[in-house]
Amino acid sequence: MTDQPQSLDERLRNQPHLRERFEAILAIVEDTGGNLDRADAAEMQVIAEVRRLGNAALQGWAVNKEAQKSAEFRDTEKSAHGGGKKTPLELDVRRNSR
Repeated sequence: MTDQPQSLDERLRNQPHLRERFEAILAIVEDTGGNLDRADAAEMQVIAEVRRLGNAALQGWAVNKEAQKSAEFRDTEKSAHGGGKKTPLELDVRRNSR
């Protein structure tokens, strides 16, 4: 494993939801649709995309943080096991141990 930091392109490949938002912003800047003749129209579209970018970034952060915390918990609590529906026996044992 190398200590070299990943390029922005490599990092965005790992975060497709963010890549999509950045591409939408670039499309506005480049006016690929050819329908942005006024600055106020471009501004409104940029604002909307930046909001979507913020939402995507926070959602990605939350998913990553949850995975990190779950892994930390599993490492510290060896008896913990993830997910799945509890069997009636497991539920009965829990009730009786309270």
